[in-house]
Amino acid sequence: MRRREFLQHLALSCGGVLCPAGTGVGEPVLRCLDGWADAPETLDRDIPRVPREFRGVWVATVENIDFPSSRRLTPEEQQAELRAIFDLAQALGFNAVIFQVRPMCDALYASPYEPWSEYLCGVMGRPPVPFYDPLAYAIEMAHARGMELHAWFNPFRALHRARQGGVDPQHIARRRPDLAKPYGRYHWLDPGEPEARAHSCRVILDVVERYDIDAVHFDDYFYPYKERLVSGYLIPFPDDDSWARYGQGKTWRARDDWRRHNINQFLGEVAAGIRRLKPHVKFGISPFGIWQPDHPPGIQGLNSYVELCSDSRRWLTEGLVDYLAPQLYWPIERERQSYLRLLEWWLAQNRQRRHVWPGSAAFKVADGTPRAVPAQEITAQVRLSRRLNRQGGNIHFSFRVFRHNRGGLSDLLQQEVYSVPALVPASPWLDATVLPAPHLEVGTTATLRRPVAVWQTDDSRPVARWCIAIQTGETWELQIQPAAQRQVALPESARAVAVWPVSRSGVEGRRAILWRA
Repeated sequence: MRRREFLQHLALSCGGVLCPAGTGVGEPVLRCLDGWADAPETLDRDIPRVPREFRGVWVATVENIDFPSSRRLTPEEQQAELRAIFDLAQALGFNAVIFQVRPMCDALYASPYEPWSEYLCGVMGRPPVPFYDPLAYAIEMAHARGMELHAWFNPFRALHRARQGGVDPQHIARRRPDLAKPYGRYHWLDPGEPEARAHSCRVILDVVERYDIDAVHFDDYFYPYKERLVSGYLIPFPDDDSWARYGQGKTWRARDDWRRHNINQFLGEVAAGIRRLKPHVKFGISPFGIWQPDHPPGIQGLNSYVELCSDSRRWLTEGLVDYLAPQLYWPIERERQSYLRLLEWWLAQNRQRRHVWPGSAAFKVADGTPRAVPAQEITAQVRLSRRLNRQGGNIHFSFRVFRHNRGGLSDLLQQEVYSVPALVPASPWLDATVLPAPHLEVGTTATLRRPVAVWQTDDSRPVARWCIAIQTGETWELQIQPAAQRQVALPESARAVAVWPVSRSGVEGRRAILWRA
C-alpha cells in the first residue's frame, strides 16, 4: 500500500474526517510527526512480554443467579445490567466471561430449536419485547472491551427444579417425553438416547455457526447428581429402555461403562463439529473437582467417575478439550479435599499440554455460613495457580460475589492479583499462524493535538485484540486493546511505540515499532 493511500486509510479509521479547505483536497487529518522512524531490531528485544493468564468469571442465568437479576426487568434494563456486568468485569481485570445461554433446554438467544428461557421474561417461550438477543449483546459487550465470551451450555438438563411457569409446547420435554425424562425434581435428557445427544449437539453447533463466540463451555452436569426420596431411597436414573436397546448385551457388561461411553461419544461429536465450523473456537469443560477418591492419595469425596459417569481425566489426557476447569471448591489447606494437591494432580494428567484453569469458589467468601472463607483464600489460590502453572489461570463462581464486593474480594482482585492486564493464554494447536505486523504511523489529528499512534492492517485474517507497548524514559507501559481499536494517544515524552496483533487462537503476531530517532 502506498503511503498516501495508507494515510487515507488511517484517517478513515479515525472517523473519516478530512482537513479544512485550503490544506489540500483529500489530505487526511493525521499529520505525521517529524523524528519518528522505524526502530532498530535491538529495540524489539527490550519490549517486555505481555502477561498471560486466564481470568474468567461465570455469569449464571439459571434461577437468575447473576443475570438478569429479575424476570421483571424490561429489555432496556436487562441490557443496562449486561453493560454493567462487563464494565465491572473489565475494571476488575477479568479477560473472559462464561455466560450461561442454555440452562435447561431453553435459550437466552434466538434459537430455532428451543424456546426462550423463562429466566428472561418470566414465561418460557416469550421473547424480549422490544426485541434484543442477549447472547449477541453479550458478545458485543465482551469484544468491545477486549474480553472473550464463552457460551455456557447445560447439555442434558431439560427442566430445572426452580422453574416457576409452564412448559412451552416447543420444549423438548413436551415434544419428546421419551427423550426428556423426569428424574427427582428435574427432567433430564437421556444421554443413552442417540436422538437426545444429537439434539444437544445440533443446538450447540448452531450457536457456534451463527454467533461470534470464543468458546463452548460445559459445567459438571452430564449424567445427573444422584436424587433421593425423602426417605433416603436412591432414585435410579430412568434409562432402562435405552440401556436395553443400545447397551445391554452389546459389548457393555456394566451400565456405567456404557453411560461413560455415551458422554465421551457426545463430547467427541461436539468437539469435531466445532473444529469443522470454526477451528479457532475453544472447547472447555468444568467437571467436578475430584475424578475419583484417592487420586491423589488421601483425597476423599464424591466419585464423579462413578456417580456422574464422567471420565474427566480422559478428556484431558487425550486432548479432547482445549481447557479443563476442575471445580476445586475447597481451601488450599483442607486435608481431604486440598486445592493444592488436587491442582497438582490435575496438572500432572495434562499430557497433551492443554489448558488447566481451575474453578474457584468465590461464592463461599463471607457468605454467612460455616463454610465461609475469607477473600484472601481466593487470591491465595490465584497466586498458587500462577506458581504451579505458568500461563494458567482461574475461573470464579459467580459474578454476583464481585458485584457486591463480598468480603472485599473485588478490591483485592483489582488492587492486587489482577492489577496488571493479561492476555488469555494461547492455544496454538488450534491455529499457530503468526499475523503480520500492522502499518503504523505517529502523528497528530485535528481532534487530538497530542501525539497519536494509528495503525491499519491489510491482512484478511481476523484480529482478536491488539497489544501496545509505549516507552517513556526507560520504562514500557503495556496495553491490551479490542480488535476494533486503531489508535492510541501517546504521552509527549514517549520515546517509542510498538503495536502487534493477537490472533483468535491467542498467538501474538509480528510487531510494528516506531521510535524517535
